[in-house]
Amino acid sequence: MNYTGHNGKPIVERVATENAAAQIKGMPRIQISKATAHEVISLSYGFFTPLTGFMGRHEVDGTLDKMQLPDGTLWSIPIVFDMSADDIAKLGLKEGDSVVLEYLDAPMAIFEISEIYEYDLERMAEKTYGTSDPRHPGVKKTLAYQNRFIGGDITLINEPVFNEPFKSFWLTPKQHKEALAAKDWKHVVAHQTRNVPHTGHEALMKQAWFAANEDMPVNNLNTGVLVNAIIGQKRVGDYIDEAILLAQNELGNSGYFREDVHKVSFTLWDMRYAGPREAIFHAILRTNLGCTHHMFGRDHAGVGDFYDPYDAQNLLKQHRSELGIKPVFLRENWYCPECLEVTNSALCGHDDQSQSFSGSLIRSILTDEVKPTQKVMRHEVFEVVMDCADKYGSGSPFVTEEYLKTRRPVFTLKQLEDS
Repeated sequence: MNYTGHNGKPIVERVATENAAAQIKGMPRIQISKATAHEVISLSYGFFTPLTGFMGRHEVDGTLDKMQLPDGTLWSIPIVFDMSADDIAKLGLKEGDSVVLEYLDAPMAIFEISEIYEYDLERMAEKTYGTSDPRHPGVKKTLAYQNRFIGGDITLINEPVFNEPFKSFWLTPKQHKEALAAKDWKHVVAHQTRNVPHTGHEALMKQAWFAANEDMPVNNLNTGVLVNAIIGQKRVGDYIDEAILLAQNELGNSGYFREDVHKVSFTLWDMRYAGPREAIFHAILRTNLGCTHHMFGRDHAGVGDFYDPYDAQNLLKQHRSELGIKPVFLRENWYCPECLEVTNSALCGHDDQSQSFSGSLIRSILTDEVKPTQKVMRHEVFEVVMDCADKYGSGSPFVTEEYLKTRRPVFTLKQLEDS
């Protein structure tokens, strides 16, 4: 099995669970947030290959100024660990130390501190997002970092135990590669999502599948679509995670995709909404999962009006030669009642009659629990979304304060003996 990832680098897997309690005896402990725990998992299993841990100053500088790691490898988003100077002093932390990262009151990983440094938060925000406007959620997140950063390698010592329905869709990068090889897919086109699917999404995936087949033998189309959902920080009004995964999976269960051309998985990542730079990051991420192609539509990873609709596609074109994955560029589409099909402005002249797959339209349908037409959302998908609302969302398919308080965790950690 070929376990190489971005820029031809071996997939990073830093997991050492044997005798974990003995490894960490006497080490200082740091409690981490859910967001940091997600990044610890992604670093340890190789989703962020070639990174082996949280970035030092030199890596951050290269990422912000040139979108490069020190060895010249393309990289677009800083992956950093922040901590206050006071807390560092209280624990007596210094470069060369090793500490235990704890989450959910259980030891999770060993952090080998190679560097402690300060960084200009406004510079980090401006370079990453192209703006320092605090209304941008990524800028807000960056400006809220504490006043010191710690760089160093991460080793997972306590593997996450995923709860259902997440357990059925969890794969590490190496497991992704094994699963895709078992399907005998020579080309794999990634679909990035944090939404339940409407027929517009379905049409885009099918268009991308056709595009990924452009140089395949006509009698041997070994190509699949990997729907890789982003599971991370939730805001009130987002879709609940359970609905995203199960509704996407229903497209295959109900036969809108054949089983041998469709698969659903997820990655733990808190969206930065960094638009063009996050599109580069998503391409890197899906290269590490074994994908050969990645679909990019309108306003990929954008938010509000901070980016032009096709900024992400333009940046990807500039760095095409550095990507280990082939971008598939798609335009916004809609249902045209005149053409009786999903189409777009480049093909159809009935713009004034088009029915947009707007987020507000889909949300109103789901909020009112009115079964949509098949032209908007598959009825089987709608039923799954409504079932998830009842089973996981206290009656709503959207995140509420109640959901945030009472939801079952995506994963848990076991307690280590004598830890």
